[in-house]
Amino acid sequence: MTAPAPEVLLAGLHKAADDLATDIAKLSDEDVKAPSALPGWTRGHVLAHLTGISNAMARQLEYAARGETIELYDGGMDGRNKAIDMAAGHDAATHLADLTAALQRAITTFDALPGIKDSSAHRTGWYAPITYRGGVVLDGGLALWRELVIHTSDLLTGRGPETWSRQFCEHLFDFLAARVQPDDKLVLQPLGLPPVSIGSGTRSTVISGMITDIAAWLAGREPTLGSLRASAAADGVDLPALLPWPAGTPTSK
Repeated sequence: MTAPAPEVLLAGLHKAADDLATDIAKLSDEDVKAPSALPGWTRGHVLAHLTGISNAMARQLEYAARGETIELYDGGMDGRNKAIDMAAGHDAATHLADLTAALQRAITTFDALPGIKDSSAHRTGWYAPITYRGGVVLDGGLALWRELVIHTSDLLTGRGPETWSRQFCEHLFDFLAARVQPDDKLVLQPLGLPPVSIGSGTRSTVISGMITDIAAWLAGREPTLGSLRASAAADGVDLPALLPWPAGTPTSK
């Protein structure tokens, strides 16, 4: 599989930002204090993180447009974590204002990119270098897409993994192939869709179910449709253990 084309990603970013903005506008002060799906984090922690990553990725693009690079977060991961802890306790109105502004800043920077037909050889626009994962703007856009979609589900506002698009799930299959154990090969069999093999080990396991349940499991989230099954040599088996998220991605929390 290959990464989604820039025009597909841009549409996905717009939808993810709109969905998140719609959901957070409904939260009360008490809602913000309630637990999220992430252990040890309230919804306020998730909202603070989403504000931080949206601003951070916007900054990556703003510098890239000038032919410059900058670290993702001021102060690295320690700075990121401190900022989340400081902002997590804000009231709902403050979270809404901060996150809405951050989303607008991020989406504006992606909308301002030059033509989507740029090639990697030009090293401009979608292919300009950024610090995040030593990649390019397209990588940053994919990262923000993952953050917005997955963490919107972590808010437990009713927009769970069952709402994830096929394109997003297929992107997760590709990106999260790095979580497969060295000895494993997983044959992902979404209902009604072609199978996808990830991993290169000799221990083969078929993971079947709705595409969103498979993607949720790969992302370390609870499948919501109850369709997930694992089998080996036609016998039912336990789901295999997965490695941590690929290095450099904070989406696991």
